[in-house]
Order: sequence, then C-alpha cells, then structure tokens
Amino acid sequence: MAKFLTQKQEKHIIEAIRQAEEATSGEIRVHIEKKCKAEDPLDRAKEVFAELKMHETELRNGIIVYVAWKDHKVAIWGDEGIHGKVGQEFWEEELELLIKYFKASDYETGLSEVVLQIGQKLKENFPFEQKGEVNELSDEISYNNTEGASNE
Repeated sequence: MAKFLTQKQEKHIIEAIRQAEEATSGEIRVHIEKKCKAEDPLDRAKEVFAELKMHETELRNGIIVYVAWKDHKVAIWGDEGIHGKVGQEFWEEELELLIKYFKASDYETGLSEVVLQIGQKLKENFPFEQKGEVNELSDEISYNNTEGASNE
C-alpha cells in the first residue's frame, strides 16, 4: 500500500510541530488520510478537529492542518481563539503555500513550512504565560485507519 510520507519525513514534520509550539500555548496537529470523507475538506477538517478534541484547549487556540492525499484535498482550520486574532486571510495564505509545495510533490517542506508559520502567529498571539505550561495535545501526526508513514 502506498504511503504519503516516509518515517524520516514524518519525524521532520513532528519536529517542526514541536518547534512551532515551543514558545506558545497554541496547539498544532497534522492529520493525514487517504480519502476525504466529506465533499468539502474544510468540513472534514472540522470533524477531525472535534474527534481529536482540539476544541478543548484552554484558550481555544488549536489548529489542524488536514490532508487527504489521494483526493488532493487540503484544509487548515483554526479554533475561535486563534481565528479571531489572525483572520481568514492568514489561513488562505497558508493554504496557498501548502498547495504550492504539494503541486511540486514536496509534502514534507510544505507541511513543515506551514506549521512553522502558524507557530509564529501562535507565539505572537499566545505566548507562554508562565514556565512549565503543558503541551495539551500530542505532536504526533494523526492518521485515519492504518495509514502511518512507510519505512522508506
């Protein structure tokens, strides 16, 4: 079965998530699945956001980057706390950047760059209030079913 990312690429993206979340209380998740279970990828991103309980962050500053690789669909959804600070235009710019890299089949760089840029906005708007704040959500990439990274 074909895989979207190699284990090495996945590790690089997880490292970008950790780096992006370093100085912020914001939370970023990347979710990858083969096919989009909704007509609109943004609707599916919202579903996965809820399934992963991302709306339960204290400051409502969770963000999901959603990829349905076989269907060539992507979406970015930010919870109300962060969306209210950055606005729709920011998400559209990040989506354009992601699509640009994906069209060049550079999925690793696209996801990493978008995650790091989102992290910068989170740091500006939700800096750590105190030392020792907890990571509320896992940094691991979530997959639908058994679509994890390949061993290449």
